[in-house]
Amino acid sequence: MTEGNFVDYVKMHVFSGKGGKGSAHLHREKYIAKGGPDGGDGGRGGHVIIKGNENLWTLYHLKFKRHVKAEHGENGGKQRSSGAQGADEYVEVPLGTVIRDTETNEILKEITEHGEEFIVAEGGMGGKGNWHFKSSTNQTPRYAQPGIDGQQIDVTLELKILADVGLVGFPNAGKSTLLSVVTAAKPKIADYEFTTLKPNLGIVKYRDFKTFVIADIPGIIEGAAEGKGLGHRFLRHIERNSTLLFLIPADAKNIKEQYNILLDELRRYNPELVDKDRLIAISKSDLLDDELKAELASELDRELKLPYLFISSVAQSGLQELKDKLWQMLNKKPV
Repeated sequence: MTEGNFVDYVKMHVFSGKGGKGSAHLHREKYIAKGGPDGGDGGRGGHVIIKGNENLWTLYHLKFKRHVKAEHGENGGKQRSSGAQGADEYVEVPLGTVIRDTETNEILKEITEHGEEFIVAEGGMGGKGNWHFKSSTNQTPRYAQPGIDGQQIDVTLELKILADVGLVGFPNAGKSTLLSVVTAAKPKIADYEFTTLKPNLGIVKYRDFKTFVIADIPGIIEGAAEGKGLGHRFLRHIERNSTLLFLIPADAKNIKEQYNILLDELRRYNPELVDKDRLIAISKSDLLDDELKAELASELDRELKLPYLFISSVAQSGLQELKDKLWQMLNKKPV
């Protein structure tokens, strides 16, 4: 999937169907002058239903679908025949999609399972036919109920990526390069900041035909939690990852400081993010000779209380060790 085809944010206006009118028909038959009321009920209007589909990875198919409308219910007929219900309109979304009321920003539902359905706009009820209103004092009612109008609502669909590992780092830290080396993904790679504007997913092939999913998320800048840079646009994707891989280049001025800034941005956006398992990978380690690497390792041992690894995507060193460590973290037994 190319970056341009990844859509994680869509707004749409949905209309459910109006209920059909009840019939005010009076029964007529040969030799029966006054057969009484026999008007049927109107059919229910169609719902607008959002449904989870595990085979979808993006909201791209909804990019140009600004309006969704369900069918109206049909009117009731004679001989108490009810009108047909309006057909429901289904909107399929990938797992991890959050449905919000655009006006209030309230979260209506989060779709996390295949086949899970949520009625975002209910169809209007059909009106009752005149036979419902027959009584001993009103044996020939010539009226019936109209159908109830359908609902209209503006909704926003936001996708939170369902990946095992989320790559966290400043722009140009080497996240896209790492993803292209350890998976079959082909993200855009260039030597300038914000090359990646949308998340990229890749499947890492591990030993004995095992796999796990890793997401390269656009780089963090200071103030991202307040919406600076790409801000909330990417931070919501990290919420779904069970393990966070912090990627910091070996040529950074202060590795501990960069890590603390990244962690602080996550904490300010959602304090629960700091409870996830974390691993630090020092990228571009091919720039270091053995002496510098030993010196840096000694410094990190003193200052950091997290596991770390030296890797180089270009030289392809330390990558198997990185896969082993991530697999161990993803499959550790609960305490």
